[in-house]
Amino acid sequence: MPETVDESCAYRAVALQTTTHAVNRLGVAEAREAIFENIRSVAAQVEAAVRWHGPDTRLVVLPEYAFTAFPMGDTIEGWATKAAFAVDGPEYDALARIAVDNGVFLVSNNYETDAHFPGLYFQGNVIHSPAGEVVLRYRRLHSMYSPSPYDVWDAYLDVYGIDGVLPVARTEIGNLAAIASEEILYPELLRSLALRGAEVFVHPTSEATSPDLTPKEIARRSRAVENIAYVVSANSGGIRNIPLGGDSTNGHSEIVDHRGLSLARAESGESLVAAAEIDIAALRRERRRPAMSNLPARLKSRLWAEEYARHDVDRPNGLAAVTAERSYFTSRHAENIARLHGSVVGR
Repeated sequence: MPETVDESCAYRAVALQTTTHAVNRLGVAEAREAIFENIRSVAAQVEAAVRWHGPDTRLVVLPEYAFTAFPMGDTIEGWATKAAFAVDGPEYDALARIAVDNGVFLVSNNYETDAHFPGLYFQGNVIHSPAGEVVLRYRRLHSMYSPSPYDVWDAYLDVYGIDGVLPVARTEIGNLAAIASEEILYPELLRSLALRGAEVFVHPTSEATSPDLTPKEIARRSRAVENIAYVVSANSGGIRNIPLGGDSTNGHSEIVDHRGLSLARAESGESLVAAAEIDIAALRRERRRPAMSNLPARLKSRLWAEEYARHDVDRPNGLAAVTAERSYFTSRHAENIARLHGSVVGR
């Protein structure tokens, strides 16, 4: 696993919990104006968080779809027009400015269009460096009702290659990788990124919260232990202006260390308290240490690659030859269940 930072590297990360103001009920022009207002609001909160936590704050993670909320009632093409960002558009320019002004690596999650795939949008995690450069762009692979690179797999690989599908950014604050929301529940994804060198998983999410541990909270700890990695997970502080219980996704932004310990956790509402030190040197010592707890060093990767290859579940390229409609995702899910059930029962 390549190393690019000084062995003494340690810094503060913030999982910034902000309220999401949905644009679903707005027209296109109103939605675009609201998105910039939402960005301006979050910019002020990032500045306040950095001042609050101090000059060693180097990483700020924002919640999933923090500036738009998620599509509800919009067609795929309609949502792309209303709420998706162009990769070279003014919304990303504004986010780059936040990173520069505060001297941080800024992680955002946004719906975005791609000129190579007209009529679609993807959900992208983007990391801007303190210089305002995009150092990582990851498009969500596991999504129930939205397009992903896997739906246009062959064409996507032709454009971006596998390194563009599973990117890891090697930076002065460690090797960063991004996942979105429910993807924390897929150990294969995070393991693959860890094998590519990832040390800190940044996790924009907008997930249901409960007084009890939720599956995603349990998964954060598991993924951290399995990979000897940090997880910086920013959840919404509620969603407003949408026909959904506004506090259903509210709270429990969290930072988990490479031992699976929760270092900081927010309660409900807008909050900057989910902040903690990321000690890359300690993580790297742990990864080099011979011990039963060094799970990556004990991985039987060839065995699992062969076993996984025997099972045909979710097939690629489903949108390669059809118009992208919401109904496609429902039918695909049903087919996957039938295929999976049949392959198991038939043996």
